[in-house]
Amino acid sequence: MKKYATTIILVGIIIVLGVVLTGVLIYLKNQPPQQRAFQPITAVKPLEPNSSIWGLNFPNEYSSLLKTAANDTSTTYGGSAKLSYLTLDPRLVILFSGFSFSTDYNQPRGHQDTLIDIRATKRVTATTHATCYSCKSSDNPGLWTQMGMVAYDSKLFSAMTPSITNPIGCANCHEAGTMRLVITNPAVDAALKAQGIDWRTYTRQQMRSLVCANCHVDYFFAGANKVLTVPWADGMRVEDIIKYEDSVNFADWTYPGAGTPIMKARHPDYELYTADSTHFKAGVACADCHMPYIREGAMKYSSHDIMSPLLDPQLACGQCHTDVSVVLARVSTIQDTVHAAKITAEDALIDAITALQAATAKPGSDPALLDQARTLHRDSQFMWDFISSSNSMGFHNPDEVLRILQNATDLARQAQMKASQAADDPSLLKTGVYDAMNPKPTPAP
Repeated sequence: MKKYATTIILVGIIIVLGVVLTGVLIYLKNQPPQQRAFQPITAVKPLEPNSSIWGLNFPNEYSSLLKTAANDTSTTYGGSAKLSYLTLDPRLVILFSGFSFSTDYNQPRGHQDTLIDIRATKRVTATTHATCYSCKSSDNPGLWTQMGMVAYDSKLFSAMTPSITNPIGCANCHEAGTMRLVITNPAVDAALKAQGIDWRTYTRQQMRSLVCANCHVDYFFAGANKVLTVPWADGMRVEDIIKYEDSVNFADWTYPGAGTPIMKARHPDYELYTADSTHFKAGVACADCHMPYIREGAMKYSSHDIMSPLLDPQLACGQCHTDVSVVLARVSTIQDTVHAAKITAEDALIDAITALQAATAKPGSDPALLDQARTLHRDSQFMWDFISSSNSMGFHNPDEVLRILQNATDLARQAQMKASQAADDPSLLKTGVYDAMNPKPTPAP
């Protein structure tokens, strides 16, 4: 009898708890949506390109964004100073021969300088398409929505210029009203969908990296309309991107004298960082290092003075690392190692190009072996450029970067060997072509 009484009491307790829990859930469900902790001063319309209007509600973030206009400091291998990569490394003049990057290739500056710099570059000509504005302005999300990306890209750069008045800003990354981080670049959205990825399911921490992919990704201009295309359909590793661009027979230009169809890589920072890098696997976001949190009195906000963490390592790295000096020493070791590997790959490519040009010019060279040499050259140069065009000099993912550069060097030497075999000329295996040049190459006028 006592046993039954205990059972009845336990059942009663469970029923009561169930009723209470149901009541709590019903109560919570009927509560009005939680309001933001602040009352906005002004309403911001969707896709508003003028960041100063957003700044009325978020003055700290906006004022820090404006500081990017004055970012002109170099680090050992990067930063945001106004300088020419072609002057820093004249090998690039050879590697980009026959393409616009051999005439003008400058280090990118702060986000507020994007329009100034793109309009000043010699790479923009009378036939350049508006696609070159894609990562330069907060006007773009609204224009893409109104026009569609194909119509936007089909216009000439000069024709689109009157509609582009704002540099990179709030509308590139945020949804008005909610301030949610969003993908605004249709090419990136399409590339994610091609992989079966819905970015809307991402956590806020994941979005604090993915939102950078609105711009910091590899891309190419497809077709006569030069439509911005992010080549992720087969994956995001460098080999996947080569496979995709091969499948659509894409090339930016044909290398003079060698006949190689070359693809130009463009700042694949998101691809490299997410390729199982140490920080990525630890859950660190791009914004954690490049947009660290700042406290001013009772206010805590993410700095929008986006720059190299090395320019303020205590703020950027010190939030996780107790001894910043150790971090800086490790960064220096990684970057020095990657830079040396990059130069090794460049020298191997120049030797291969020289051999391929000579073999192509020689009557009787084996056309099948020449084609094999060109394929090796194409893959090697893209792999090298995949690293060369990215930021951080390898620190974003040193293991992956060194793997790619090693493969680039190997493929370049294979290309040189095939060219030598095609021409039946062992002298084409000569190395150190660049070092023997006197004077060194200069940018084309």
